[in-house]
Amino acid sequence: MSEAERHARPQAGRELHPPLAAAHQTDVALVRRWFRHLELCVRSADYEGARPLFAQDVITFGTFAAFTTGRDATETEQWRTVWSRIDGFRWQLDDLRTILSADRLMAVGMAVFTSVGYTEDGIPYDRPGRATAVLARDALTEDWVAQHLHVSLFRDVPTRSFGTKAENTAPAI
Repeated sequence: MSEAERHARPQAGRELHPPLAAAHQTDVALVRRWFRHLELCVRSADYEGARPLFAQDVITFGTFAAFTTGRDATETEQWRTVWSRIDGFRWQLDDLRTILSADRLMAVGMAVFTSVGYTEDGIPYDRPGRATAVLARDALTEDWVAQHLHVSLFRDVPTRSFGTKAENTAPAI
């Protein structure tokens, strides 16, 4: 069993007390909601709608940049070079993995995604990958905000897609 799996769910013999178990389930549901919100933004190329999901000083890894620092740079160098060029982006959230801090103010979410990319000739291809998001909040009543995101494609998947989906000027949600 991986370290992530061990932290993501209570194991036999390590059951959480009922109040803690309920809080854990709530926190995991909120991490899942963060990923779903991002999915809607990616699918509709809604850059403006994605901005509140990320800290102003977010640090990301991605397809085209080793490090990108800041939400504006991430939007320019990552989101705008990918989202409008792919289709069918979907997280496989039934297999979401999470690690939650003891104070419940930080979480790590790990998920696999599927999408469709396009060759220069417009031929579609499967474009699966995975991502790790480090999420934080200042209070338990606040939404998660990404401090870090690392998105990568699986081995042998072309890194460039040449789709031409229109960018969304209206919020996805």
